[in-house]
Amino acid sequence: MSQCQHRPPCPTAESPDREAAHLVAHHPEQGCRLCNGVLLFEDTGELLPDGRVIAPHRAGAAA
Repeated sequence: MSQCQHRPPCPTAESPDREAAHLVAHHPEQGCRLCNGVLLFEDTGELLPDGRVIAPHRAGAAA
């Protein structure tokens, strides 16, 4: 996988703000791919380039 060419560079897949990386592909039925290699899914779950899974993390509903 190539490294991010954006200036300033996008957050890495290991960064807490990894979701702020640029979108490179969007497939509504499959999710989105960011330039840092992270796959984002509609339920807010993530798949990192090294195979780690980040569980969905939607914010709770306001009372």
